[in-house]
Order: sequence, then structure tokens, then C-alpha cells
Amino acid sequence: MDDLHRYHVALILNSAPARHGWWGVEGVAREKFRLWVGECSGQAGSRVTLTDEQRGTVLTTWPDTP
Repeated sequence: MDDLHRYHVALILNSAPARHGWWGVEGVAREKFRLWVGECSGQAGSRVTLTDEQRGTVLTTWPDTP
């Protein structure tokens, strides 16, 4: 995994992948995370995750509980 693709943001709508992207800077990925949460906050069954692919850890999810 190269640094340009370290942070992965994924948007799930109704249990299906809807959008995703990779960023090399955590701050940029977190901004994209916040943007997608704002865009889908009124849609039932939506979920957004931010993962550090290099470490294999989920940094944050929305909503907090599945």
C-alpha cells in the first residue's frame, strides 16, 4: 500500500457500496468523510467509514453504531 492510497473512505447506502476513494493525507480524507456524512445524513441505511489501510484500522464511522 503506497502512501497516496493510505486513507480509504467508503459510503454504503442500503447495504451496497455507493462511493469510495483513497487519499494520502489523513486531514483530506477526514474532510471527505465529513462531506459524505453531510450528503447522506438524511438517508436511511447509510454508513460512512474512514480506514487507515496501512495499519488496517477503522479510524471513524458514521453513524457510531450500525
